[in-house]
Amino acid sequence: MSRAIKKEKATAHNLKHTVAKGMLWGGVSNTVCQLLSLFFGIYLARILTPDDYCPIGMLAIFSAIAGSLQDSGFVAAIANRKKVGHDDYNAVFWFNILISLLMYAVLYFCAPLIADFFNQPILVDLSRYNFLGFVVAGFGIAPSAYLFRELKVKQKSIALILSITISGATGIALALNGYSYWGIATQSIMYVLVRTLVCWYFTPWRPTFKVRFYPLKYLFAFSYRLLITNIFQRFNWNIFSFILGKFYPRDVGNYVKSAEWFNMGGEVVNGMVNAVAQPVLAKVVDDNERQLRVFRKMLRFTAFVAFPLMLGLSLVSKELIVVVLTDKWIESAYMLQVLAIWGAFMPLQSMFTNLLVSRGKAAVFMWCTIVQGLLTLALLLALHPFGIRNMIIAYCIFNGLWLFVWHFFAKKEIEIKLQMFLIDTIPYLFMAAIVMIATYHVTLIIENIFVLLVARILIAALLYIGIAWIARSKELFEITNFLFKRKVDL
Repeated sequence: MSRAIKKEKATAHNLKHTVAKGMLWGGVSNTVCQLLSLFFGIYLARILTPDDYCPIGMLAIFSAIAGSLQDSGFVAAIANRKKVGHDDYNAVFWFNILISLLMYAVLYFCAPLIADFFNQPILVDLSRYNFLGFVVAGFGIAPSAYLFRELKVKQKSIALILSITISGATGIALALNGYSYWGIATQSIMYVLVRTLVCWYFTPWRPTFKVRFYPLKYLFAFSYRLLITNIFQRFNWNIFSFILGKFYPRDVGNYVKSAEWFNMGGEVVNGMVNAVAQPVLAKVVDDNERQLRVFRKMLRFTAFVAFPLMLGLSLVSKELIVVVLTDKWIESAYMLQVLAIWGAFMPLQSMFTNLLVSRGKAAVFMWCTIVQGLLTLALLLALHPFGIRNMIIAYCIFNGLWLFVWHFFAKKEIEIKLQMFLIDTIPYLFMAAIVMIATYHVTLIIENIFVLLVARILIAALLYIGIAWIARSKELFEITNFLFKRKVDL
């Protein structure tokens, strides 16, 4: 065997080992981080009140957009560049320092305007303190990009776990001492600080004062669409708390908490979809017929998991919130009921967006996201006089209907007809809906809220699995095959 072939095999083996190790650490990290975030979130919510979360919720959209501008898509750009040297990392490091300081200066002087907009004087000092996180985060973009490119998943996992643990403990300590929203702001700053320090500890690269900014031209050419899309995605996710902060300030805290639980539930399915959809679809991009077949298979699996999980979250939202967070958060439970129904359709949207990106249609993804965000803003502004619940219902209906816009563009790529889409998803929607309705009526006689929560979860799960088994659902049997390590083909 020639030396070249041996070298190629060794390289392939090392890559497979690195990927397997990275997936293991990524899975462990995601599980641990979700559990830690859940623990600290529950503890804080039991100490604090919805009013304590209001000021931070009002600032969320500014933090989200500034965070997107700060990253500028450079992490993804560096990861996708074939060769990266010291000048690339050095340019990104100093550029982000300058951008971070500039953004903080702008937001510092805009703090009185933000406070006036929401009619909350406390936001002047609070926003200036909270936005310090941007300056700290600016120092962490380059080392984070290095660890991401070099597949240092273990090191990034350690950074995440330590940052959540230390910042969470800090937030709880401050909340117990009566610092409320100041404690929440300090928690977010501490999270960024610890994560940045740990990333630097694991990164051998160091910046120099001899800076060449020419690499930014090539990096930005790759990343600008990602940047714009990311800004509008974060805008879309945070627009509700922004509008509520203006017209219904006392409801911001409840919405923030309902969105937090909604995101935790949605992340379970979205995490699975986003982890595999794009790379798998990209591998079959040259064969439209096969890509359509693969896409429909993944679409059915997504619907099979997403509908019962999120409709189930809607079913138990009241019991879950009262049991875990106490009844002072009951208003957030009603919001969560509606949001979770829309959340059942979010993973299907992720499937379409991943398809478009795999087909090189980043521009379509960008413009569609921009239009969706602007129309959402107009809708919420028009409906705010009709109350927060009507706003949430309209928001969810609009975003659910936008799924057909994504389908329109996907159809242009792989000829997935509307009939195909409905055939692949509607049966699981009906099955999950029937199960939740039946579970609701069966458990009406249960008065103890703890027993009611457990009963609804168990009955809904057993009914759904039982109906899927009787219907000989391929998705159920493929999950079973996977659990027993049997081969499943795409």
